[in-house]
Amino acid sequence: MQPISVSTEVSGRLLTIETGKMAKQANGAVLVKYGDTMVLVTVVMARKEMEDIDFLPLTVNYQEQSYAAGKIPGGFLKREGKPSDHEVLISRVIDRSIRPLFPEGYMYDTQVIAMVLSYDQDNDPAPLSIIGASAALYISDIPFEIPIGAVIVGKSENGEYLINPGQQYEEKSLLNITVSSSKDSIVMVEGGAKFRPEDEILGALEAGFNAVKPVIEVQEELRRKVGKEKVQFSVDKLETSIASAIREKFSEEVKATMRIKEKQVRYKKLDEILERVISEFGNDDPHKVLLIKKEFDDLKKELVRSLIKSGTRIDGRKHNEVRPIFIEVGLLSRAHGSALFTRGETQSLVATTLGTREDEQLIDSLEGESFKKFMLHYNFPPFCVGEVRPLRAPGRREIGHGALAERAIKPALPSEEEFPYTIRVVSDIMESNGSSSMATVCGASLSLMDAGVPVKSDVAGIAMGLFKEDDEFIILSDILGDEDHLGDMDFKVAGNDEGISAIQMDIKIKGIGMDILGKALQQAREGRLYILSKMREIIREPRSDISKFAPRYKSISISPERIKDLIGPGGKTIKKIISETDVSIDIQEDGKVLIYAPSMERLEIAINKIRKVTKEIEVGKIYDGVVKRVVPYGAFVELFPGVEGLLHISQLEDRKVERVEDVVKVGDRVPVKVLELDDLGRPRLSRKAAIRELNSYKRDDRGDSGD
Repeated sequence: MQPISVSTEVSGRLLTIETGKMAKQANGAVLVKYGDTMVLVTVVMARKEMEDIDFLPLTVNYQEQSYAAGKIPGGFLKREGKPSDHEVLISRVIDRSIRPLFPEGYMYDTQVIAMVLSYDQDNDPAPLSIIGASAALYISDIPFEIPIGAVIVGKSENGEYLINPGQQYEEKSLLNITVSSSKDSIVMVEGGAKFRPEDEILGALEAGFNAVKPVIEVQEELRRKVGKEKVQFSVDKLETSIASAIREKFSEEVKATMRIKEKQVRYKKLDEILERVISEFGNDDPHKVLLIKKEFDDLKKELVRSLIKSGTRIDGRKHNEVRPIFIEVGLLSRAHGSALFTRGETQSLVATTLGTREDEQLIDSLEGESFKKFMLHYNFPPFCVGEVRPLRAPGRREIGHGALAERAIKPALPSEEEFPYTIRVVSDIMESNGSSSMATVCGASLSLMDAGVPVKSDVAGIAMGLFKEDDEFIILSDILGDEDHLGDMDFKVAGNDEGISAIQMDIKIKGIGMDILGKALQQAREGRLYILSKMREIIREPRSDISKFAPRYKSISISPERIKDLIGPGGKTIKKIISETDVSIDIQEDGKVLIYAPSMERLEIAINKIRKVTKEIEVGKIYDGVVKRVVPYGAFVELFPGVEGLLHISQLEDRKVERVEDVVKVGDRVPVKVLELDDLGRPRLSRKAAIRELNSYKRDDRGDSGD
C-alpha cells in the first residue's frame, strides 16, 4: 500500500496523519506530524480472545526516543530504560481518552504504543499521541468506532484562549488543560490552572471541544480511504433464566446490603451473598462463575443507581453532601510538617520535608536537563483497602495521583527567592473509600502550612461523580469508591477560594456535555469551599517559623570576584568550611551564597568563616596582618585568610631600613595600611603609614596637653 495522508489546520499549523509507510504489520499504524514534532502510534490486537476475564485488556505505552531531540540518553547504559514519570503520565492520558470508547464485551488483548520520533522543542507530543491512538484504532480492524481528537488549551493574560500554545508559553499561560473529545462530547480532561474561576475552566473546555472537530473529520476521511473491516466478536452472557432467578431471589438482600455505610462490613456481606449465588447456580464451571460475577456486579450497579435516583446514597448522604471531616496537624514529632486528613473512610497521612538545593531532582527529558524543587509522592499500601499483596515500586495509578496533587498545590507555593528550600511531600493513604487523591491535596496543603512554608493560600480537592440515564443526570459530591466504580464519571477538582488549580476527568460512558460539566464544576466549588472552612478550623495560615529539625537557611552576597577565593584551589576552602560546620553551601554566579545548616549556631559559624574568606580589601583601612614571608625587598603580609599584600622595605619605618629582618620576621603581627590596589587587585601596604595614623589617633584621644 502506498502511503496515504490527510491534513487539517489546527491553531494555524498543519496537522498531518499518514499511514502505510511504517509498521505495516500492526493492525493499525499512523504517523502524526505537527510542526517538526512526529509521533508514530501503533495498535495491535491479539489473535485470540482472552478467556475468563471481566475487564478490557488494554495496554498503552508512550515512549520518548532521545534521538527525537538529537540527544544521547544520560546515565551509564546510554539507552532508554524504564518509563519516566512523564512517560507514564502521558500513557495514562492516552489510555483514559480511548478506554471508554471500546465496545462492551471486547476482550482481546490490545496494545497501543506511541513513539516520539521527532520533537521540535515547541509542539507537545501528548495530544498528537492521543490523536494517533484514535486514528490507528479507527482505521484498523479493531472494533473502535468513535474517533476522538485532543488539544492543549491555554489562556493568555489578555483573556484569549490558546489552542496548542507551545512549550514556550506554558509558564506564562493562566491554565494548561488537555481536552480529548469525540464529535459530540468530551471524554477526558487533564490539566492545571493558576486558581482560575469555574467559568474560565468551562470556557477552556468548550474551546478545546470546538478545536478538536476538524481533527475528527480528517480521521473520518482517512478511514474512508484506508479503513479495514472491523472484527466481529460475540458477547457471552449468562442464561436469561439464571439471571432472572438470581435477581428474583437476591435483589432485596443486595439492595439492603448496599445501604450498609461501613465499607468493609458491606463488602464482607456482599461476598457472602455472592458465594451463595455461585454455590446455587455455578455448578463448578469457572466460565459460568465468571458470568455470574458479572451479572452480580450488574445487579449491584442497577440497585445503587436506583437508590441514588430516589435521593439516597449508599451512606445516606444527600447528593451534594460531603462526608464528615477530621483533621490533625503536627502529629509526627520529627517530620518538618505533618497532617492527618480524614474524610469518611478515606484517610491520608501527609508529611513535608524541607531540603537544600542538593536535594533537587534532576530531570532528563527531551527538553534537556532541568531541576525540580517541589515533589509530591503518593503511596497506596494494600492495608488501606484491607488487602494482602506484595509491596512493589509505585504503579501508574500512584504516579498519576501524585502528579495530580502536585499540580494542584504548585501554584500556591512561594517563589524560590522567598523560600529557597527543596520541598518533598509524601502522602501515605491509611484508608481508602474514594477520593484519596483529593484527600492528598487537602493533607498536603495542611502539612505545608504546619511546616512553615509560606504558601500563598490553602488548597482543597473534591471528587465528583455522575449517574446518567438518557437525558437525566445526577451529580454527586465527594464520591465513595463504589460510586466511582458503579457510576459514569470521576471528576476531580482542586483549588482555593479564587478558583481551580487542577482538574482531572475520567468517564465510563461515551462522552459528557457542557451542561453536565458546568453543573459539576459549580457543585465542586461548593464542596471545596466547605472543605476549606473545615481545614481553617485547624490551621488558618503557615507557622511563623519552620521546624527546629529542618535545615536553617540564610542568603548572603559576596563580590563575584571573590567566588574563587571561597572555593579555593581544588575546592579546598569551601570543603573545609563544609566539613567543619556541617552545612550545605550553594554559590551562584552573581555572588549570592545560600547556606543551609542543621542549626542556627552552625549557620552563623559558617557565615563568619565565609565572610573572613571573602572580605573586600578597603583602600585606606588599617589591618592587623600576619607576616607570612620575608624577602630582601620586603615582606608579604596576610590581611585575612587567602589575601596577602606586599609590605615593601621602604614602607617599614620612617627611616632607611637595611634588612627587613631587623624590623619584622615571619609570624609577627603588624599593623599595615592599604595604600592602593595594583592592576591585579593586590594590595600595596605600609607599616609606617599605619603607625603614623595610629599614633595620631592616640594623641587625639589624649587631647591637647599644652606641651
